[in-house]
Amino acid sequence: MAKSILEIKQELEGRVGQRILVTAQAGRKRVAKHRGVLSKTYPAIFVVHVNEGQGEINRITYSYTDLLTQNISIDFEDEEAQA
Repeated sequence: MAKSILEIKQELEGRVGQRILVTAQAGRKRVAKHRGVLSKTYPAIFVVHVNEGQGEINRITYSYTDLLTQNISIDFEDEEAQA
């Protein structure tokens, strides 16, 4: 992943609409994984639409600093398929 917030934002703006897997630290020894679609980028946050399998679509927002500080990690599904 990129080294500055501006680079992270620019990379995500180019990938809006793609399927994504977000792995987030959810506390002590807990990890939350959410699979969804990167739907929108804003100046300080980005939005992921998540379908948890119950028919309803939820939105989760993350900040670019979450990626910079490695509180979350993201993987795009098109990159996973190529590996």
